[in-house]
Amino acid sequence: MIKRTSISYINNYLNENPNLKVLDIGCGFTANKRANTIADVQDFSDFYPQKKFVKITEKKLPFQNKEFDFVIASHVVEHVEDFEFFLKELERISSKGYIELPSRLGDNLVFENVKEHIWWFVYDDIKNILIASKRNQSIAPFLSVSTSKKFDNLFRESMVLELLWENKIDYIIDDKIKNLELKKITFLNLVKKYFSKLIRKKLSRN
Repeated sequence: MIKRTSISYINNYLNENPNLKVLDIGCGFTANKRANTIADVQDFSDFYPQKKFVKITEKKLPFQNKEFDFVIASHVVEHVEDFEFFLKELERISSKGYIELPSRLGDNLVFENVKEHIWWFVYDDIKNILIASKRNQSIAPFLSVSTSKKFDNLFRESMVLELLWENKIDYIIDDKIKNLELKKITFLNLVKKYFSKLIRKKLSRN
């Protein structure tokens, strides 16, 4: 089961259940405060002296079956080539967790995502399932990662997907979009069209 949630709900849930064993995977310098264990492909152990840090060196995660009560994977899955195996690993090491992903719009707006992200994700609210497709650059990016975080604060529901899963992460792969020839929309063209429309309206009133 996988459904929409919010990071506020997740944080409240974790704070109300202090005995839960929590893993935050692929978080870099931004681990959730409730995480007992932090794991990443890079060594951030010096940054978390009070936490257990595990460096990931293999595809199979270095944890026992159901070792954790809750696992957090925020802005990780879109980077993983074999994301299907990764999701199965999350299911193996825990029975519940939080996944945060960029929306297609949020993904396209950021310069760094062009080279670093592999997958696009949307959530089907009718079938309650995650839909994956190969990433496609439809909009010419104009934000840095740091600037996009400011956008997240204002337009979070448009920029990210926040998902809670339990027992099983339901998903399908839709490969139709990867072969579409999409004409890229540039931010400059959007601005030009916006002001052009304003000018036409003003002239029509005179």
